[in-house]
Order: sequence, then structure tokens, then C-alpha cells
Amino acid sequence: MAALTKAALLGKGNQGLWTEYDFIIIGAGSVGAVIANRLTEIAKWKVLLVEAGGGESFLGQVPAMAADLQLTERDWQYQTETMDGQACLGLENKRENDVWHFNRRDYDHWASLGNVGWSYDDVLPYFIKSEDNQNPSFAETKYHGTGAYLTVGESEYHSPLGDAFIKGGLEMSYKHRDGNGEYQTGFMFAQGTIRKGHRCSSSKAFIRPIRKRKNLHISMNSHVMKILISPVIKQAYGVQFLKRGKIYQIHARKEVILSADDTASPHLLMLSGIGPSDHLQEKEIYPIVANLPVGQNLHDHVALDEIIFLID
Repeated sequence: MAALTKAALLGKGNQGLWTEYDFIIIGAGSVGAVIANRLTEIAKWKVLLVEAGGGESFLGQVPAMAADLQLTERDWQYQTETMDGQACLGLENKRENDVWHFNRRDYDHWASLGNVGWSYDDVLPYFIKSEDNQNPSFAETKYHGTGAYLTVGESEYHSPLGDAFIKGGLEMSYKHRDGNGEYQTGFMFAQGTIRKGHRCSSSKAFIRPIRKRKNLHISMNSHVMKILISPVIKQAYGVQFLKRGKIYQIHARKEVILSADDTASPHLLMLSGIGPSDHLQEKEIYPIVANLPVGQNLHDHVALDEIIFLID
């Protein structure tokens, strides 16, 4: 293993970055933050976390305001393509913003497709390992954890109307239950990643407690342009990113981990030469590393956030 050397790269202000790491993680969101936390538990592994965004905003600390960051300068502003007659019929231009949610059967389906380790029973221990659930009745079940990095709980304010909905559900023979437990059909006060009334983001949960680890470097405001891939052996060996108007290249000894969500990840793969060859040729992206149907199997999980009605 070559000795690590500090490098100024191509500009001032980056003397704290090395030219080579064991792992490079693209994206410091819900996945990237966790991976950075876990990998740096191994002191001999050097990890670079590359994030396009900057620090968290004030509004991002308010749980109810998190969704309002969509379609702002804090967001990539991704939207689905228009699907005439198929979906999003009540939305403007028949397009929706990027949202997600999963059910036990999603994980089991992924495992049935050959993705070993992705069944519900396989991934549940890792969710539990990350969680610090503040609801005692939930925390004592086998579906939740306590004492870990990610704080989960209900909002401190409960509207009387919320109690009425719970009661109404019981009158209709629905259970008052934990929607993140064994069954998901029923009524509950929704839990969120909330800590002392503030939103507990993945950054706050997994990065802040470890930010002083000597084997972790974080490069913010760094927009990854492509993954560096050897067209001969088809192996990723680094990343190229834009920061403060300059282009940098950093190499990875072990792995490049792409965790830039379900839209930016396939986009970045195609910019790196992995995708439908006819589309890559149309966009003059060369060399073509692999002709694969990247980005052509996205399944949206549309969620209804609000029901607005008038009461007396």
C-alpha cells in the first residue's frame, strides 16, 4: 500500500485532501452518511465523502418544513417525465417530485430477483442498529432499536384532531398500531427523524458525531462530474469533481461508492460511460464502458402528503 501524501491538488484550500483514499463515497445523504460512519470505524481505512451541497439550512431543522425544500436551491429539482393517461393525473403537467417509501414486500421482491442480502429479514437488523426510538412502547419490540445514532420519535405537538382520527379508526375496526412494525395497515401518530423537536438529519445523526475522525475527509460544494473507470478491466478507480470552479481527480484504492439517490446515480453512471449505448452516443459520451439499461427501471412510490378540508 503506497504511503499517503498530502496534495494541494490544483488550487489553494484543498491541502487537507489526499490524492488517494481507500474508499470514495459520492453523496452525503441518507445512504452516504451512514456508509461514511461505518467505514471509518476501521481506523486504517481512509475515506473521502464528496457532497455537492453545503451546510444545513435553518428551515431544514424544522420537521414539517423539510418537504418544502423541494424545488428550491437546496434541491436538485428533479421531476418525473410526463406519463399521459398512466399516472399523476391530478398533478400539474402530470409530473411529480421525487419521493419514496418502502414496504416489507419491496425488500423481499428485490431479494427474489437475486439481490442477496436485501430481504426484509436481512436489512431489518441494520435499521435497528441505526435507531434510537423515543417511543417506549415501540422501542421494546423487535422492530426498533435504542441508543444508536438516528433519533426517531413523534412530534411533541399532537392536535386534538389527530386523537379524533385515531378514535375514528378504532370505531371502523382498524388497529392503533406501529406502522413501522409487523403490520402497516392502521392508524398512528406518524414518527419521524426528530430530536428534541428538531429534524434529525442523516448529517446530524451520522456525520457530526464522527467528523473529527482522522481517517474521514469531507469535501462539500463538490459536484461530481464522472466516475473514473478503466475501459479495459471495467473497474472504477476514482472520481472527477468540480469545486470552486476547478476540476479535481481523486483516486480510490478499494472502491468508489455511488449513493447519489435514484435519479442522480443513473445520471452519473451514464456520464461515466455506463448506460444505453445509443443514448450515450447521442450525447457524445465516450468511451462507452458498458451497454446497460441504466435508468430505465425506475418505479415511483407516490405519496399523498396532505388532505385539505374545511371544518366548523
